[in-house]
Amino acid sequence: MKKDFLCLSDLSLEELEQIFALAKDLKAKQKAGQQHHLLSGKTLGMLFEKSSTRTRVSFEVGMYQLGGHALFLASGSTQMGRGEPIRDTARCMGRYVDGVMIRTYSQDAVEEFAAVSDVPVINGLTDMFHPCQIMADLMTVIEHKGNYRDLVFCWVGDGNNMANSWINAASVFGFELRVATPAGYEPDAMVKERAAEAGANIIYTNDPDQAARGADVLNTDVWASMGQETEQQERKKAFTGYQINMELVALAKPDCVVMHCLPAHRDEEITDEVMESRHSIIFDEAENRLHVQKAIMATLMS
Repeated sequence: MKKDFLCLSDLSLEELEQIFALAKDLKAKQKAGQQHHLLSGKTLGMLFEKSSTRTRVSFEVGMYQLGGHALFLASGSTQMGRGEPIRDTARCMGRYVDGVMIRTYSQDAVEEFAAVSDVPVINGLTDMFHPCQIMADLMTVIEHKGNYRDLVFCWVGDGNNMANSWINAASVFGFELRVATPAGYEPDAMVKERAAEAGANIIYTNDPDQAARGADVLNTDVWASMGQETEQQERKKAFTGYQINMELVALAKPDCVVMHCLPAHRDEEITDEVMESRHSIIFDEAENRLHVQKAIMATLMS
């Protein structure tokens, strides 16, 4: 039976832990120059409606290193861009490729695609969730901290797809999470409700200092995501005070680490000084997109 990865809760905690273990092994093999062709002869179809750097490169290189092939399809160059129903595209692609990664706006569109697809579907990003990024983030935390279970995670900024995904992660993995957003920019209400039903240990606040105090991990994202460019100036005003700077870092634990999913607007949601500081694990985090996504693809497509 095929499995999809549209949000973290699509897989069990045991399966997610196995992905971390496989990602660690694949990373070690890649660093040692050892071949690991777990998907030899297989093809990943990649559908992009949103622009990308890390997602495209990491999935494409990952499939190559796994011995397979990645096929890039921009939405404007496909029949979906001309109005073909999602279910028709999904049924056809499932007869050509062994898995599909989609980076788009609508979570509903990804779920509709997966519902009729005969091959595994991976969410490369939607406006609601970014599960591959969270897996890379947690892999990086494990590398630097040894585990995630006993840590306090802090999110400062917009209640966007990354905030929603961190809320999901707190529900699945069981760590403490504090979410600081301006009033009116909170995470999705349904995501919060489901986390509460699951008994997740999450504090929501409008005070970044409260969220950061004593935290092990500080995390943020841009204030205006793709599709919100017209709100840029309005959001700049609303998010004043929600910057990860050295003053906020000083409130966290002395050995805290700082993450950002990139691209970053330096000196806006995070200062250049923090990004270049000893606390930053941002580029380790970016690298681990490659390794954890290889493990996800190998798990779902082999």
